[in-house]
Amino acid sequence: MTAAALERLLRLHPRSIDLGLGRIERLLGRLGNPERAMVPVVHVAGTNAKGSVIAFLRAFIEAAGLRAHVYTSPHLVRFNERIRIAGEVIADDALAALLEECEEANSDGDGDEITFFEITTAAAFLAFSRSAADVVLLETGLGGRLDATAVASPALTIITSISLDHQHYLGDTIEQIAREKAGILKNCVPCLVARQERKAAAVIAGEAEKIGAPLIHEGKDWYIRKTHEAIHDAINDTMIYESAGVARHLPLPGLAGGHQMRNAGIAVAAADRLSERLDAITIPDAAIRLGLKTVCWPARLQRLENGPLAGMLPEGWELWLDGGHNPAAAKALAAHARSWRDKPLYLVFAMMRGKDPAAFLKPFEAKLAGLRAVTIPGQDGAYAVQDLVTAAVAWRMAAAASENVAAAVAKIVSAPGPARILICGSLYLAGSVLGENWPEKS
Repeated sequence: MTAAALERLLRLHPRSIDLGLGRIERLLGRLGNPERAMVPVVHVAGTNAKGSVIAFLRAFIEAAGLRAHVYTSPHLVRFNERIRIAGEVIADDALAALLEECEEANSDGDGDEITFFEITTAAAFLAFSRSAADVVLLETGLGGRLDATAVASPALTIITSISLDHQHYLGDTIEQIAREKAGILKNCVPCLVARQERKAAAVIAGEAEKIGAPLIHEGKDWYIRKTHEAIHDAINDTMIYESAGVARHLPLPGLAGGHQMRNAGIAVAAADRLSERLDAITIPDAAIRLGLKTVCWPARLQRLENGPLAGMLPEGWELWLDGGHNPAAAKALAAHARSWRDKPLYLVFAMMRGKDPAAFLKPFEAKLAGLRAVTIPGQDGAYAVQDLVTAAVAWRMAAAASENVAAAVAKIVSAPGPARILICGSLYLAGSVLGENWPEKS
């Protein structure tokens, strides 16, 4: 029933992006403005790390015995993943009923134009307004200033790292993109800002001054760094979070990759500000420590140890998956790959058109044993594999085409090993892989 409702909405309201707030405001008005009835909102924008920061913050909140509604996009396997009600992925029947209600409200205006993202965002807000929770964690879909989520009134905003991506919609320069992301700033609402390139930081500071939004900066108001700590006669890696002159020793995050330590730091800063600003929310250090260990965010340097693909691996081989799809994400992946020097690294790679495969692959130059380019099932907008091979060969990578991911893995494991295989380049590819190779899809 839910699949049929989503398919009908996709036909009526295509995937095409058309940024603006008029349509969503009109529909929410017909629905009784549910966005005004939601519990306190944390609104997150940025190019990379939005989902990871929300995953950490959700883990902290739930470890503290509190409840969070969560809205993220896109999904990996099922649309339902986008909407969590008090921590639980929304049920099919509840989602179908909400979508039908939103469609009926939109039809009151003779089926006014609206995008798929806007009508599904309205459904999420309707669900959040009708269920008890302590906080809403809200991720922008694209940009910030004209994103459908921008109609919410946040208690706290977060801007993660900004880099070039979605230039067709947000602008061709870092300054233009930063200005769009800074559109989530609100008067008198604190904003936590990750460390930025100088040009992006200047734009955010200027927009904050104009609107009267206080900024709290990584590297100025809080710091995060890795350290070594003696525990029970053993030396363990930990991290130190420091703010207002107070240093707290915390465990390293459960998500792989050095960049996740910075993302965890943003989430710790957010948890502290929520505890300070909202009487109903207290997130103690014990909850933060537990959340750092238990956090889950699929397709972000996720090791696959179950499923058909993992079953193809000889002993000692490893299979990893990441949905990063822009140059900044590639830099983070390549930086983490430096800690993998004990084994050769192979990529299984695909990418959607509109992205820059050469820029994505550049950080991996001279780091790969080989690359297999593949198609993305069901995505007509994906690059042809030969185009990806050409981009890889330009960086002197040993590259070839494979029919699909399974064929690529089979070809790679026929080489001497053990080695690591990283599947990357597209969230759509990651979702396809998880759909067949991850038992915890919900």
